[in-house]
Amino acid sequence: MRTKEVALFIQDAVLLPGGRLEISVVTPSDLCVVADVLKGYYELAFAPLKVNSDLPCYIAATQCNIIDFNQLDNGCLSIIIEGSQRLKILSAAKKRNGCWIARALPCPNWTQEPIVGEFEIISAALEQFYQVNPNLLELYSQTHLEDAAWVSQRWLEVLPMYNRDKLILVEQPNCHKTMDFVLHLLKSYVDV
Repeated sequence: MRTKEVALFIQDAVLLPGGRLEISVVTPSDLCVVADVLKGYYELAFAPLKVNSDLPCYIAATQCNIIDFNQLDNGCLSIIIEGSQRLKILSAAKKRNGCWIARALPCPNWTQEPIVGEFEIISAALEQFYQVNPNLLELYSQTHLEDAAWVSQRWLEVLPMYNRDKLILVEQPNCHKTMDFVLHLLKSYVDV
């Protein structure tokens, strides 16, 4: 696969293919990123923040699209982004306007596969999570609770874990380790 140049949106969160996230665009450099993407200069990538590193983010990132805009009560802009393609960040440089531009290599997305057997509890638990957190559910026009890859990635986005720990699972070639991890978490919670 060929490398590509992307504008980085860096935050202390994880966004994966098929996932959606609402982001407040507050700083001038954030506005420059949005403007550069909308002008077609760069494609947009979302990357988890990494401190004390040569790169400003972890190397696992996700190419995404801006799918909606909102004006917040304080007058600031928020955007809703949707992840589309896994990327590996090879290098990054900061422009004068504060925007980070990276050279990235597309990586294979996890393939869709059905949820079967004992793993169905993971899908049911995610559905309950969304009922308790309707603001997250509102981001999606439809959910794919029957797809193990989609469900696994949504759990990685919302679990309260350090990004470095999530990315160990994100960098796997498929969703199987994440499914096992989430199932173990849910079973241990029920056993308490």
